Amino acid sequence: MRIENLSNDYINAWNAHDCIALSATFATDGVYSDPSVGEVSGKSPEIFAEHLWQAFPDLNFEVSRYAQISEIRVILEWVMRGTNTGSLMGLPPTDKSIMLKGIDVIEVSEDGIKSVTGYFDTKIIPTQLGLDVIVQPKAIGPFEFGTSISLQSGNKTKPGAFGITTIWNEADQTIEIQTRSKDTMKEMMRMEGFIGTVVARIGGRGITISAWEKPENIAQIMASPAHQEAMKQYYSNLSFGGFTSVWIPHHINPMKVRCMVCNKMNDSAKGMCECGGTLAEAPAYF
Repeated sequence: MRIENLSNDYINAWNAHDCIALSATFATDGVYSDPSVGEVSGKSPEIFAEHLWQAFPDLNFEVSRYAQISEIRVILEWVMRGTNTGSLMGLPPTDKSIMLKGIDVIEVSEDGIKSVTGYFDTKIIPTQLGLDVIVQPKAIGPFEFGTSISLQSGNKTKPGAFGITTIWNEADQTIEIQTRSKDTMKEMMRMEGFIGTVVARIGGRGITISAWEKPENIAQIMASPAHQEAMKQYYSNLSFGGFTSVWIPHHINPMKVRCMVCNKMNDSAKGMCECGGTLAEAPAYF
C-alpha cells in the first residue's frame, strides 16, 4: 500500500504543478532521471519539472497502467498531455498540443522514493511542436558541429560593416545567453542601418555576426536595454570569456543572379541579362 500511495502522491504533485509536494515524495538521497535531463536530485524539481510546467501550463499525466513488480518497485505507464503556451528552451510558444507516452520505474525506500527512472522518445515533443530534430556529432577530428539561426530585416543594402561577438560559456548558461541574444536582436530590427544577423552555437561557444550599412550604426546597440542587461550579466557571471569586434569589408564582389531565360549568371545591378531575359530577384547580402 505504501508504494502505491507514494506513486499516487508523485503523479498528483506533477499534475498539481507543486514543487514542494513533488520534492516531498522523494527520500533525502532520492534521484530522478530521464533521457532529457540525465540524473538529478529528486529534491530539485526546479531542474526536471518546472521548465515543463512553464512551457505547458496545463501539463497533465494520466496513468494508463500500474504494475507493482516487488515490494519496493513499481512501473507506471503514462500519457503526458499539454499545450505549449509558454516558452520552451528559450523558444516562443507555439500554441500546439503535445501527447507523449512513456513509463516510469519507481523504487521506494523507508523515507520516500529512492529513484524514478523515466523512459520516453525524446524526439516526440519537438516533432509535435514543429521543431527540427538535428542529429549530428559534436566533433569529427578538427571539425566541430552546431546549430545556427538567421534574422533578416529586409534591407538589401551592401554591408559597410560587421559586428562580431564571440562568447564562451558553461553548458547550463547556454539557454540564458540564447534568450538574451534574441531579445537584443529584436531591438536591432528597429535600428538605423541594420541589415541582418547570423548566430551560430558550437558546443560551449556562441558567435553572433551582424551586418550594418555603416560602422557608426553599430554603436546603437549600446543603448539597447536588452543588450545593457546582457552585458551586466556577462560581467557578473554569465560566461567565462568573450570579445566583441567591428569589421569593415576590404571589398564585396557584385551580387550575381541567374537569368530566367538563358540560365547565365549576371550582375544583379544590371537588372537585365545580355540576352534580354529577366533576372531573378536578388536576395539580401546578409
